[in-house]
Amino acid sequence: MALTSKDKLHLKKFMKDLKSHKALHTEFVTVYIPAGYEITKIIKHLSEEQGTASNIKSASTRKNVQASLEKMIQHLRNFPKTPEHGLAVFAGNVASVEGKQDIRAWSMEPPIPLNIRIYRCDKNFVTDILEEMLIDHEVYGLVVLDRRDAVIALLKGKTIVPLQKTHSEVPGKTRAGGQSSQRFARIREGAYKDHFKKIAEYMKENFLPIGTNLKGIIIGGPGTTVGSFLGKDYITGDIKKKIIGTKDLSYTGDFGLQELLEKSSDLLAEEEVTKEKEAVQDFLKQMLDDHTKVSYGEVEVTRALGMSAVNILLLSEDLGEDKILHFEELAQVGGTEVKIISTETREGVQLKNMGGFAAILRFPIG
Repeated sequence: MALTSKDKLHLKKFMKDLKSHKALHTEFVTVYIPAGYEITKIIKHLSEEQGTASNIKSASTRKNVQASLEKMIQHLRNFPKTPEHGLAVFAGNVASVEGKQDIRAWSMEPPIPLNIRIYRCDKNFVTDILEEMLIDHEVYGLVVLDRRDAVIALLKGKTIVPLQKTHSEVPGKTRAGGQSSQRFARIREGAYKDHFKKIAEYMKENFLPIGTNLKGIIIGGPGTTVGSFLGKDYITGDIKKKIIGTKDLSYTGDFGLQELLEKSSDLLAEEEVTKEKEAVQDFLKQMLDDHTKVSYGEVEVTRALGMSAVNILLLSEDLGEDKILHFEELAQVGGTEVKIISTETREGVQLKNMGGFAAILRFPIG
């Protein structure tokens, strides 16, 4: 399930608030309630934990844990039932001075249903389950091959992750005639087959364990070689049905992976990496067509946002989480669409080199 920009922003802000607090002792309470689980059972469990907490040796820690549990119980009683996606609940003493008490409680219904139940008391709130929801787990398999070399990789969101390389010692062509020529041809053909079998086996080893998160496989290389590879029964049916397209390439290895990504925009039309490249290209085109309808640099973009003049805001992920979150909040006020651009593409590097801020405007601001 892909999160909307609004979901991601809400989740980031919520976690930032939680992470800003640290307990002086092991006294922050975290509870994750799975979807469909009865909230009354959680309240009963927390009441039992209050009794258990009476055994804590430190008087101040005991007092804070019991108060946090009571705060959480009272907070949960505001819910007639567990929300559709479950509930993440947090409570603790956020006072920064020893001996003082400022007990607070937070909760949120996650954008993705919870399937795990957790109760934990620690110095920090447990947020890794929420953080996991921000990760795009869907990937594409990439295979670049020719008759001597092959590389297998994954496209994770915007990043190419090489997994395995293989090389075949296919003998070169010989000028000998007669039986010698035929014998070398048979040797070469046997080496090709072994090479293709090895590629197919590596594909199976690397791609099958990914399961349903593998959205598809794209294979690139010289057209005739790719045709020969796919035309025989080297690949098993469960891998073959995942192949969504092939591309004729000039390069192999890492350059081949980049070329495959460039040529697969039609297959990856809905993927973030393609959208990112197109977003920066649209900005650069608009700059050439009418420079009054664009803005770049932190100061100018901030000014444009303040005037609600920004239609699309591009932010380099190199800016860092706090800066990005701040500008996402500014953008939300004016109904601006925000696109976070990685530095994994040429266009992303261009944006970074421009300062990391770029905007396509609704109207010129002078």
